[in-house]
Amino acid sequence: MFNQPMLRDGALQGKTIVVTGGGTGLGKSMSKYFLELGANVVIASRKLPVLEATAKELEELTGGKILPVACDARNYDEVENVLKTAVEHFGSVEGLVNNAAGNFISPTERLTHKAFDVVVDIVLKGTYNFSLAFGKYWIENNIKGTVMSIVTTYSWTGSGYVVPSATAKAGVLALTRSLAVEWGYKYGIRFNAIAPGPFPTEGAWERLFPAEAMGHDLAKKFDPASRIPLKRVGDHQELANLAAFLMSDFSSYINGEVITIDGGEWLMGAGEFSALNEVPDEKWDMIARAVRGKK
Repeated sequence: MFNQPMLRDGALQGKTIVVTGGGTGLGKSMSKYFLELGANVVIASRKLPVLEATAKELEELTGGKILPVACDARNYDEVENVLKTAVEHFGSVEGLVNNAAGNFISPTERLTHKAFDVVVDIVLKGTYNFSLAFGKYWIENNIKGTVMSIVTTYSWTGSGYVVPSATAKAGVLALTRSLAVEWGYKYGIRFNAIAPGPFPTEGAWERLFPAEAMGHDLAKKFDPASRIPLKRVGDHQELANLAAFLMSDFSSYINGEVITIDGGEWLMGAGEFSALNEVPDEKWDMIARAVRGKK
């Protein structure tokens, strides 16, 4: 695993980047690296105390400038307030990372319509609220902004048991590719996405796969490392490296792309015979003899 910072010092100097869901998890890790590369960062989520604690921690670690702003991404007025506050504080905004999300596992027939609403509103509505508000600001001020959204590998395959999330993330991917063309052509605004595999964060993974409730044997069966060809989960710096590259001018010719960073997990699941990885070498000798015997 190579988990060192990738870009040169100052690679994001002079840029202000807003990160939704920036107080915890991957949002926090990306924000930390943006600060290390010289960017000003605004972190936004519903829980101001969490944001304030993260801002204090990251300022002490990096010496960078970070502004916490409370916001429910589902409410457009609050999104506009994040933008207004960021511009007042830093002068302008050049980048947006749509990272805020909600998810849980459940058979779909057990869900209420409100459960659907919670996930879809945060993920899809929140993303288009921020993208629309920031896009209008960039167009009005002739700024060639950059948007990067966090999606999932099941954005294009779908997935049972996380149907609200799959539905919402598919919408985010469609938004990304659509605006990459429309606003890329007219205004030079870039849209890209990252589809991460497992990058466990403290608390989040346990909430998604609660070992105590599932039973440890079942939870072990769903250990993500067992389904990944590289046999490990991702390190946060690896994703932060990719995110910083996409937010930097080094990626100025990348537009409308979704980049998968999952160690090959989704391809392994998509392959019809991938489960044959479990066949030990000695069994292959027996299989080969049996196949030859049938010819």
